[in-house]
Amino acid sequence: MSTTSVPPIIRTHDNVFWFDAAREGRLLIQRCADCGTLRHPPGPVCPSCRSFEWDTLESSRRGTLHSFTVIHHPQDPAFTYPLAVGLIDLEEGTRLVADIEGVDPEDLRLGMDLEVVFGAHAHDETLPRLRPLGGDR
Repeated sequence: MSTTSVPPIIRTHDNVFWFDAAREGRLLIQRCADCGTLRHPPGPVCPSCRSFEWDTLESSRRGTLHSFTVIHHPQDPAFTYPLAVGLIDLEEGTRLVADIEGVDPEDLRLGMDLEVVFGAHAHDETLPRLRPLGGDR
């Protein structure tokens, strides 16, 4: 996989836990330790109560397709086109944006059941991908 135009992922104190868990095939969601608000993407402060205290919740990795787009151009050698990118409503109540695989873009339907799987990406990173629930892993 070429990485010539894919910028490296920047790991910070606020997101390193997420990337480390992804490498293990786990999807962690940041949760405010004071009010329980879930948030993704990870950040330093709770948007609800402004607390800096947080822990994590492990996701079931299941949800429904909320929205999607199919990208044709411009093309980057790190991806396969057409590239479907979806926004999934996770069972836990947060949303996640990821590439969709294992289904033709013309067969995507809002509300369809999806699961999060993990795969290699540029710069030796492991990132989530979406697949129809019950598809091959």
